[in-house]
Amino acid sequence: MTKTTTKIKYTRHSQEYKDHALELAKQVGIAKCARQLQLHESQLYTWRKNAQHKASITQRESSLACENVLLKKELARAREELAIAKKAATYFAKQLS
Repeated sequence: MTKTTTKIKYTRHSQEYKDHALELAKQVGIAKCARQLQLHESQLYTWRKNAQHKASITQRESSLACENVLLKKELARAREELAIAKKAATYFAKQLS
């Protein structure tokens, strides 16, 4: 008994194609878009989920970047205040002796 295996050919779609397909799916619906482009509906759902995840990561990264800038400014101000306090402590220590 010989077993014959057939290789399944997978098509890789470019990001531009996926974006175009998702835009079409927004306009006409997933099922109709899948039929028009000869894709499985599950592919479109997966592409949409990945696009939404990518967008949420981008939003999160930008909010973290803004927070990082604010924290750096606050740290710089705190360091400056600490340096001033050290100078004042040194000055008053000299005055007392």
